[in-house]
Order: sequence, then structure tokens, then C-alpha cells
Amino acid sequence: MPAEPSGSAPLLAATAQNVPGQDHALTRARAFAEPLLLGETLDTGENILAHADAVAAILRDIGGSEAMQAASYLVYVCDYLNKPQEIIAKAFGENFAALAVETTKLVQVQRQARLSQIGAARAAAPVPMAQTAAAQTENVRKMLLAFSRNLRVVMLRLASRLQTLRFFAESKLPVPPGMAQEAMQVFAPLANRLGIREIKWEMEDLSFRFLEPETYREVARLLDETRSEREAQVEHLRSRLEAELKAQGISATLQGRPKHIYSIVKKMRGKSLGFDQVYDLRALRIIVATIPDCYAALSWVHSQFTPVTQEFDDYIARPKANGYQSLHTIVRDQAGRPIEIQIRTQAMHEHAELGVAAHWAYKEAGTKGYAGVAASGAYDAKIAVLRQLLAWERDLAGAPGQGVLEDRIYVLTPDAAIVELPQGATAVDFAYSVHTNLGHRCRGARVDGVMMPLNTSLKNGQTVEVTVAKEGGPSRDWLNPELGYLVSHRAKAKVRAWFNALAMNETVAKGREAVEKLLQRLGKTAVRLDDLAEQLGFKQADDLFEVVGKDEFSLRNIETVLRPPEPLPAGDDQLQIKKPRGAPAGKGGLLVVGVDSLMTQLAKCCKPAPPDAICGFVTRGKGVSVHRADCSNLREMVSKNGERVIEVEWGQAKNTEPSVYPVDVAIEAADRQGLLRDISEVFTKERMNVIGVQTQSVKGTAWMTFTVEVADSGRLQRVLGIVAELTGVRSARRR
Repeated sequence: MPAEPSGSAPLLAATAQNVPGQDHALTRARAFAEPLLLGETLDTGENILAHADAVAAILRDIGGSEAMQAASYLVYVCDYLNKPQEIIAKAFGENFAALAVETTKLVQVQRQARLSQIGAARAAAPVPMAQTAAAQTENVRKMLLAFSRNLRVVMLRLASRLQTLRFFAESKLPVPPGMAQEAMQVFAPLANRLGIREIKWEMEDLSFRFLEPETYREVARLLDETRSEREAQVEHLRSRLEAELKAQGISATLQGRPKHIYSIVKKMRGKSLGFDQVYDLRALRIIVATIPDCYAALSWVHSQFTPVTQEFDDYIARPKANGYQSLHTIVRDQAGRPIEIQIRTQAMHEHAELGVAAHWAYKEAGTKGYAGVAASGAYDAKIAVLRQLLAWERDLAGAPGQGVLEDRIYVLTPDAAIVELPQGATAVDFAYSVHTNLGHRCRGARVDGVMMPLNTSLKNGQTVEVTVAKEGGPSRDWLNPELGYLVSHRAKAKVRAWFNALAMNETVAKGREAVEKLLQRLGKTAVRLDDLAEQLGFKQADDLFEVVGKDEFSLRNIETVLRPPEPLPAGDDQLQIKKPRGAPAGKGGLLVVGVDSLMTQLAKCCKPAPPDAICGFVTRGKGVSVHRADCSNLREMVSKNGERVIEVEWGQAKNTEPSVYPVDVAIEAADRQGLLRDISEVFTKERMNVIGVQTQSVKGTAWMTFTVEVADSGRLQRVLGIVAELTGVRSARRR
């Protein structure tokens, strides 16, 4: 049974120590899980209960609290419970339930990604390994970052993945495709960012063992061959330095530094070194009480040995991004053999080895950490750890296969939620990503507690808080690219939409006012505006007001509908012809050959006009209906009742004013502002009266039907040619 850490090992404690259900949580959690997990196996083939035992032990070794160790069992029982959240909450509290369910979700996503990759590898046309590995790595990275708001989830996954690698190493079973690469590219860098070097080193060595077994075995063999001689030299040097430092008044603990195969290979490849040229095969670590003691010890070491000046690093003055601090130096002994020496305080050592565990120990003690990882309270602790996770994200952005991430940054809200933004994003982009209304009312911003201009580019890990007005909207300056207020396409679209809506409201108000004034002048104030809009071919009144407000629709069209022209004299209106067969012409504009005093009407389906070829059809009770000879309706009627066809001709009207005829014109065009106005102007200039308009726009294409009065359809074709030359018009034809 895993035990609680003893001695001075820091605690990776649960965030709430007094939550009901945490007393003896480890013993109770294992007893709860055992009957459910006994005999069950993971998809890797490992027994689940044995895996949970090992994860709990790993967490114990890095300083994990009893609550954290208990959670390692509860995560795996979720798959065997009908209502895991409810059951675990009742037995152990909401804190445990949320942790178990969240971790289970992450496990399921990773499992699915791994199974998908295995399926692709077995397919007839497999996906290239580089692609599948990169895709899986990206999915795992995103999910870990998404779940990183609960650090305990991340810790459980790190411990679980380390145990899975140990299992494959011990069982000699083949490792699933991509698992070792995922551990190398995602989990080990994450452990490094959190400062848990014990997990980082072991993960890298095990992953390298699976990825390059031949190289691993060769380096391991070389290490074994020199081990006894090297260890004897290091022990002799250790005891000598410890005694001499004490004589100098510097209390220090010295220990040999373990060798990690992957770090040796990486150094050999990075610097093109042979195995015998690797400096840190012989290495010591000096742990002292204070920072002044670190530099005093360094000075004494350099006075006793020959330093390799180009191999000195001061990580105390310039800490690594994850908060790591230490002095690193390479010296040569009297025989010229290189020795690496690291010098640090006890606090630095705990952070270097245990990372987050040591960090949280400082937080619980109510004291400051170091190297920018200060933790004076729960909020500060959360922010500090999240910063390391975000820095890990930035590390991955520069890794092979991860270039797509280089254009993204991650910042924090005041309550430590992570917000993803494009590179160079500002506080205004941030506000719009949180909520559109927050963006509209954004007036100022604090970045890491300091007031900054709204167009300041944000950086990874910064905490952003915006100040807002009670009401109002965005500034037009935000859309000026030279001023740099907006980078996000989404935020820009939101600002444009706000101003477009504002302009639209003003345009509609202007159009409404013009239409209402016209109705007052005509004495038609009782007319329903929606009915009027529908009569003019619009879906609703606001659509009519919009085109009127844009000066794209003439008020004369409205006036024509509300006050139709005076009727023509009876002879012209009825188009009645009283000439016998063969007569040259009649009173009106039509001749019905061989029939006297027969009423005629122009068919509405094809709307003929001179000089169209025409044909008459005798209707029941309405006289002769005159159609264009090519009318499809006429062809259908003739096929059924051919005996009703009668010959008709255009005649010469005796009145001085030429007769006009309504004709429909169909126009298709790319929708744009001012299109309706431009087409109407053509008809106006050509002295063609428009008596009706219908418009419809779908996905950027406008379909329009104009009803115009013409005396000669031949002249209409010339006018349509002018319309067709307008910008955006695709076709203009008579219907």
C-alpha cells in the first residue's frame, strides 16, 4: 500500500484540505476501486488496479498528497459506474468527483486518438507515420492545455503515462504506434515545464529506448564499461570537496548527479561529440544554504580546478523559463578530465527535482517562491503554474511539426481562464473573444495589473482585465489597421457589423420619413406600410425604407401604385376593333380578322407589344385573348382547343398619343449598393415608365423584374442592351 511521504518531502496537496470525504481518502479509494477493477485490463494490456497502484506510488514519490494518490484509483472506476459523478461525489465529495470525471474524459480522448492511429496503420492505404504522429501529438497537446485549469488532471496524466512506459519496458511488449513519440514530444516537455525533472528524465530515457533501441543499448553499454572507474573518481572528489568547503566555512551537501542516456545522446548529437568528450559523465551537485553561499562555493571550486569558461551558466541570475535556478560550471582536474558541477540552494534543488510539488509547498507555507514563481496565495499559485503550462505551449509551437501553432498566443482572464488569440492580438481582441458586448463597451485594459493602451500587443501568459462603459459602442479607429487596435478577424467582423447595423438604422429611418411624407401628401396615411411594401415586391416595410433611404428606389413608383393613371378612352382601353375581314385598320391598335365588334385583351402571361408576332385565342366570356406567337401558354391551349384560334394583327390607332403596352423585363446581377438606382436611371433616361418592380437577393446575386410601358418592343431591346452594360449585370432580357 502506498504510504504518505515522510521527512522534508514537499506536499502536492489538494486545493481544499477540509473537504468532506478526504479523511483516509487513499485507503477508502483503493477499497472502493478494488472490486470494480480487479481482473480488468487497460487497452495496453496492463492490469488496471496494478496501474492505479503504480500511479499512486509515482505521485507519492514526487510529494503528492494522499488526496492526489486517492484520485488515481477513482479515475479508473468511472468506466464501471452508471453515474460516476453522482456516485463518487456522494462517497468522496464533489472535489474528487470533478477530478475523476475530468481526467476520465482526457483519458478517453487520448485512447481514441491512439486507437485511430492504430486503425490507420492497419489500413490498406495507411496514413504516413509522420502525419499520424503529428496529428495525435497535436490532439493530446490541445486536450492537456484545455484541461490544465485543473493542474491535478495534468499531474495524474503525467504519472499515468510514465507508468505505461515502465509497463512496456518491463513486459517487453511492443509499444503502440506513436505512444513513445507522444511521450517524448508532449509529456516530457510538460514535465520539464512544471519542473518535475524526475518524471522528465525517466520519460525521455524510456521513450528513447523504444524509438531508437540500438543507439540506446550502445550508449548504455559504454556507460556500464566506465561505471566503476567513474563512480570511484566522483566519490573521491565528492568527499574531498565536502570537507574542504566545510573548512572554508561553507556548509554543503554533495552528491553525484545521475546520468540519463537521452541527455547524453542529445549532447553528443548537438555538439558533434564522441562519448568520451561528454563533459558531464562525471558530475557533482553542491547544495548549500543561501545564494551567497552558491557564489562562494563557485569561487572556491574555480580556484581549485581549471574552469572551462565557455561552459559556465548562471541560472540563478537568469533563471530558465520554468523557474529553474542553479549555477552550472565545467572544470578540469589535474589529469585534464572534465567534471560538471552544479551549485544551488536546498529550495532551488527541491524545485529542480519536484517542480510543482515544491512550488505548492511554498504556497502552503505562505512564503514566496523564487525565479518568478512566487506563490503567496491560491490565486498566485494557480497563475504561476498556468504560466508554465502556457510557456510549454510556446515551446511546442517551435517544435518540428508544430509550426501551425506559432501564430497563436494564450492569455489569462482575471479568474485564470485561458483564452486563445492570434499572434499580436490586443486587449480589444481579447474582449471580443470573451463576449461581443464586452468588446463593444471596452474602454481600457490592465495587463498583469498595469494599465496599458488598448492597442498594446499581448504576450503569452499575461493576465488581461478590461474596463468597460455602461453603454456605447466601438470606436471607428479600431478598424484603422495603421493604429493596430484589432488583429483577430472575428473581432474586426464584430466591429464592422456594429457600424453596419448603425448605418442601416439611420438609412431605414430616413426612408421611413420620406415614405410617410409621401403618404401624407397623397392623403393615404391609412395605408398599411407592410401591405404597401408587399405590393411593391418587398418582404417587409423596412426593406422598402432601406432602398428609399439609399435613393435606390424612386418615390414615383410608390405614387404610381397609390394613384394609378387616368383610364384611356373606351376605344383604346378595350382595344375593340370593328373592321370586317380584310379591312386595313381599326379604331384601336388591334385587328381581329373577320369578326366585328369583338372585345380583345392582351394576355398577362406574355404581355405582347408591337411589333411582336401575335395570335388570338377566343376565351369564354372575355372575348379574344391576344398572345405572343411564341407564348408557351398559347401552345398548350392550342393543343387542347385548336378551333378557338383566331387571326389578329397590330393596327394603327387613330388617337394622337401612341398606345403603350406593359412588358416584363428580367435582370440578373451581382448584388451591390446602388444597383436598383442605376437600372432605374436607364429606364428614366430612355423615357420608359416603370410601373412595377420586384427584387430578390440570395447569396450575393440579385434577381429583378421590372414592368415597363413600351410603344415598341423593338426599342426595348436597345434599352436592355444599355442595362446589360451596367456594372455587375449578368443578363437583361424580356420575359
